[in-house]
Amino acid sequence: MTALSELLAERDWLLADGATGTNLFNMGLASGDAPELWNTDEPAKIRALYDGAVNAGSDLFLTNSFGGNASRLKLHDAQHRVRELNRIAAEIAREAADASGRKIVVAGSMGPTGDILEPVGSLSHAEAVEIFEEAASGLIEGGADVLWIETISSEEEMRAAAEACANLDAPWAGTMSFDTAGRTMMGVTSTGLAGFMESLPHAPVAYGANCGVGASDLLRTMLGLSDAANGSALIAKGNAGIPKYVDGHIHYDGTPDLMADYAVLARDSGAKIIGGCCGTMPEHLSAMRKALEETPPGPRPTLDRIAQALGGFSSESDGTGAAAEAAPRRERRRRRA
Repeated sequence: MTALSELLAERDWLLADGATGTNLFNMGLASGDAPELWNTDEPAKIRALYDGAVNAGSDLFLTNSFGGNASRLKLHDAQHRVRELNRIAAEIAREAADASGRKIVVAGSMGPTGDILEPVGSLSHAEAVEIFEEAASGLIEGGADVLWIETISSEEEMRAAAEACANLDAPWAGTMSFDTAGRTMMGVTSTGLAGFMESLPHAPVAYGANCGVGASDLLRTMLGLSDAANGSALIAKGNAGIPKYVDGHIHYDGTPDLMADYAVLARDSGAKIIGGCCGTMPEHLSAMRKALEETPPGPRPTLDRIAQALGGFSSESDGTGAAAEAAPRRERRRRRA
């Protein structure tokens, strides 16, 4: 049993954390800077990031290491610091979790490499495994309970990350981002993700979806995952509403009340680990925790119920069924904000 699987066995649901980038931007991180460098340059702010999630009631929070891999850090001439920066991210997180006085899981965040894997791109499977293994090693050294692979778009990249976890004999969880008519940018559907994850030899403790478009779209994906999953623990980490450009900055329009509704609907859609992604602040998490504690489980929500509570969907299709062959494939990368 791992720390995460133990907690999943004890509880009907777990509250994860919210945004990393949004919170750090509010603390002064400049656009284009690497948040991971703050692990050594601004450790008090990283501790404040973690404490914000802990104090809001999170049972699990992610380390500030989303871009902590050699491919991403090379853009900041810091590719030689992968292990150091990830280790320190996890050490600060471990301190915050242990000081809480309750059982909290530290999840070592690993985002995409930023490169496209073969055969579509030039990054080989072996190179990707090496990149993820280096990143994961630092997180494990720092005290992460579980490796958390997030915002992935292709099966090829998730397979490489999963192999890196297997090489280290480390428990892991994984999420993909569905943002193209119910698909990831590389064409994976919710049903495709479920089948793929459950076929891996080193199976994840939990899997699901994060980021994407808005909370409504993510819950539609969750319904597809819950239909296809074979009893696996599912993860929902949706954005706090829709991004809007206001006065030169990106703002998310999701209120704490909206995210409270989202959390309850996510649970009733089959998610066991429920958190937020871009735009989700501690005040959103507090409202989500309160709603999950005070609202009894309800029936599986319909699409109409989700749209009424959270707003409409960004596309008519969820990428499955009759529309499965029609969804476009795009090549771009998204950062967890």
